[in-house]
Amino acid sequence: MLPPRSSTSTLLHTSDIYTPQFWRIVSTDTSCFRATTPGTDEHGLKIQQAADAAGMDPLTFCTQVSERFQGLFSRCNVSHTDFIRTTEERHRRAVEHFWSVLLDKGLIYKGSYEGWYSTPDESFLTPSQVADAVDPTGKEIKISLESGHQVEWMKEENYMFRLSNFRPQLLHWLKRNPAAVQPERFQQAVLLWLEEELPDLSVSRQRSRLQWGIPVPGDPDQTIYVWLDALINYLTVVGYPDQHHQRWWGAVRHVVGKDILKFHAIYWPSFLLAAGLPLPRSIHVHSHWTVGGKKMSKSLGNVVNPLERAQSFTTDGLRYFLLRQGVPDSDCDYTDVKVLKLLNAELADSLGGLLNRCTAPALNPRQVFPPFCPLSFPPEGEAGRAVPEDYAMLDAVRNLEAMVAQNYESLHVYKALEAVAACVRLTNGFVQRHTPWKLDKTESEDARWLDTIVHVSLECLRVYGTLLQPIVPEISDKLLSRLGVKADERAWKNLTFLPRYDGEASAFEGRALGADTGVLFSRLESTNEKNPKAKKSKKQR
Repeated sequence: MLPPRSSTSTLLHTSDIYTPQFWRIVSTDTSCFRATTPGTDEHGLKIQQAADAAGMDPLTFCTQVSERFQGLFSRCNVSHTDFIRTTEERHRRAVEHFWSVLLDKGLIYKGSYEGWYSTPDESFLTPSQVADAVDPTGKEIKISLESGHQVEWMKEENYMFRLSNFRPQLLHWLKRNPAAVQPERFQQAVLLWLEEELPDLSVSRQRSRLQWGIPVPGDPDQTIYVWLDALINYLTVVGYPDQHHQRWWGAVRHVVGKDILKFHAIYWPSFLLAAGLPLPRSIHVHSHWTVGGKKMSKSLGNVVNPLERAQSFTTDGLRYFLLRQGVPDSDCDYTDVKVLKLLNAELADSLGGLLNRCTAPALNPRQVFPPFCPLSFPPEGEAGRAVPEDYAMLDAVRNLEAMVAQNYESLHVYKALEAVAACVRLTNGFVQRHTPWKLDKTESEDARWLDTIVHVSLECLRVYGTLLQPIVPEISDKLLSRLGVKADERAWKNLTFLPRYDGEASAFEGRALGADTGVLFSRLESTNEKNPKAKKSKKQR
């Protein structure tokens, strides 16, 4: 999955439209991540400037970029319950109502703003956030310490939000909720910001400077500040200001890039407190993908196109790599070589190889889910053919469901996939250790042990296929279909592992396997890093 945010936190570069949204994972009964509300934030000065540079009116420009995001979601199997564009009429109504609430409470006032402003970041900066620099022509300039973008001194009459009022409440919220911002290092960053007084925030721009945005209600000479406008889209999609929005708002969790942490962990909670609305349950922060250790940017030419890479590595392959290697705490560096090596090792060789072995006619000539023999694999401590390493594998797979669920829930997806990959390796080790292809199928004890080895391995594969559905839906479907697992048997509730070992009946024992549709994931090969391609296996030729 490619969470839509900005060109620096995903592998997509789409000019200047940002899409900070909130997400939830439905990890138990779905085959993909479910984005409750992706979308595009389409107002602001840099959008206005980008549209001018493209020779287009802003709405047409935004529509084209927004459609590219929607196309990306469709191509990458990312479903959603809604898609919000901040240029929609329903959003304008929500913003105007929210503004009126703050105004009526005396939390917005007309004042004069003077200070540094970063147009690329759409951000007001304090003097401590600005540093001296030199541009490529040798001219002395000021830049944002956080983003490196050039800033300009701005002085104009705007509407101001009494942000300074909310510092004590923000500190109280964060200290009472140590997991409010995750990972913990980002919570500490927010607390560090709050050690200083919060200046009141300009929440509008003069219409003469910024036409592309929602006019301030009752004052057509002012345009609402893009981030106040943008953040309210979270409320728009749950029906704000109508009463039924309260049904959903209390459960919201945000997933944001680290570069917009201040907007989501200081400005947004302050706006919500001001409006008398509940704060998010949690804010999950992710770091960035870099290339060559550097932030992706058009000027450096190091932007990676996800649609091109999905074509090279398959959609599931790209999803798996990003979620397997993406660590929230720190930036991760992207290379095609890394993708190729990981996918070949874990999807093609380890997972795909295990499935091929256990469904091959040489080991499974009847093409069924073979019977389990409790004499061959008795409870630990009793005499049988299983060895201590086999029982350790069973324990690991039995505990896998809870571990994966916990890490999906906390958005530590990479930890969940690490655990699955480790169990797949254990299962391959189990098969390799007992070399079932060397057993004498004409001897009854050997035949029962061979069937047991295959039964246990297929049970492990059934668990892996079920747990991987949110990550690699197409591969999981292919794997589970090959095992003969029906569509209504793929939910979390069906994950009871190896019931025959515990003396219970198995719904799968004796069932015919599904059709053989070829290798699970084709190995990738590449003569150069920019041109990876699938290698035809003997089975495909």
